[in-house]
Amino acid sequence: MAFLNINATLPEKGRDLRLDLFRGVANWAIFLDHIPDNVVNWITTRNYGFSDAADLFVFISGYTASFVYARMMLDRGFIVGATRLTKRVWQLYVAHIILFVIYIASISYLALRFGDSEMINEFNVAGLVDNATETLRQGLFLRFKPLNLDVLPLYIVLMGLFPPVLWFMLRKPDLTMVLAIVLWLAARHFGWNLNAYPAGQWYFNPYCWQVLFVFGAWCAMGGARRSMTLINAPITLYLCLGYLLFALVMTMAGRFPAFGGMFPEWLFSAFNPNDKTNLAPYRFIHFVVIVILVIRFVPKEWPGLEWKVFDPLIVCGQQSLAVFCVGVFLSFVGHFELSMSSGSLFAQIFVSIAGIAIMTTVAYYISWSKKQDKPLKPPPPKPAASAAKAA
Repeated sequence: MAFLNINATLPEKGRDLRLDLFRGVANWAIFLDHIPDNVVNWITTRNYGFSDAADLFVFISGYTASFVYARMMLDRGFIVGATRLTKRVWQLYVAHIILFVIYIASISYLALRFGDSEMINEFNVAGLVDNATETLRQGLFLRFKPLNLDVLPLYIVLMGLFPPVLWFMLRKPDLTMVLAIVLWLAARHFGWNLNAYPAGQWYFNPYCWQVLFVFGAWCAMGGARRSMTLINAPITLYLCLGYLLFALVMTMAGRFPAFGGMFPEWLFSAFNPNDKTNLAPYRFIHFVVIVILVIRFVPKEWPGLEWKVFDPLIVCGQQSLAVFCVGVFLSFVGHFELSMSSGSLFAQIFVSIAGIAIMTTVAYYISWSKKQDKPLKPPPPKPAASAAKAA
């Protein structure tokens, strides 16, 4: 019966502001990266290494899911924990459907309003013209996804399948991580993926991207803590910095053909184009390196997390679902605005700053609104002596 023993180490109670900070960073970066021909998205991490904001978003989602629901599963049983996870999946699904409807309605309206038939094809909503009923039905089953609406369906699937994974993770965390790696490598080898509609496969292969989600859960369940000796070793730091430098060089080689031509074809083609769909091993390793460096140099109690300059990012991370949905829609608006205008440098900067400002405003409003829903604390009773004196 040793298998039934809990072998995972749960994180300490209390909010980890690092998660909110980096989730806010991911939301801002996803918004910027979804606007093509935008000079501002050169500030995001995808331009300087193999991994990007999507990897960060999935990792943090796995970390927070285990952080929130593992304790509930231990205190109140597997059934209660699983039903709370299912409730969260339903919330994600409803958010996706609302975003899906608004997104395709906006694209269709603007395409008709401005006579831009290419927009229908560019945003992958041509099926609505040919077979609207079936296309919408497939959208409800997460098989039909317009451009840039791929991350949330992946999140829904990973969360929906997480209850048994979390149950197993609590008992055999290291074995669960190994099995996730095996599934990822097997999916890459055998070409496993989910079919999309009307053709093709999922842009984010769930069989592969689950390894990042489980890796986040494994770190939360004590994996990072058990690895501190390795993380803090001097050789680890040198290897991590070396790999980041190599990833920067190979990524720049893919961005600038003249620079890429300086490398042998076998080396250049091994990393370009970057295999995002099936989560290439060099991409996963790159993200693991970033996690190691963050754990080493940005502890949970780092005073910088209290700096006011980080407040907008932290609040956006705390209201992640709403901010993500707003950001995806605003990225479409920004893309449309730039395509219909001159697309000047000023326009690119203005669209980027305006979008981030709107996302941040939404996050602050939701945070304020949630505080108003909480009952007010009654004022403390006056001391008896003060009351007698007043009388």
